[in-house]
Amino acid sequence: MNIPLVLHGSSGVPKEAIEKAVSLGINKINIDTDLRVAFSSAIKDFLKENPDNIDPRKILGPAKEAMKEVIKEKMELFGSVGRA
Repeated sequence: MNIPLVLHGSSGVPKEAIEKAVSLGINKINIDTDLRVAFSSAIKDFLKENPDNIDPRKILGPAKEAMKEVIKEKMELFGSVGRA
């Protein structure tokens, strides 16, 4: 039987456990918290280093890039690179 399985709340789950879950049939993994952490940390860091900057484009740019990096890492971990 082919039933799609979802892993909710994967933040903090060790990489080995994620790899095992994927090998056992998990085919959707939620990573929202990891993305939120990357986004907010990058904004905090940028504003700490540039406290007078008020340009949203400059503030949000590093945050978007931080999220992209997390997404790239997760895609590799999940084995989804090149499968689109």
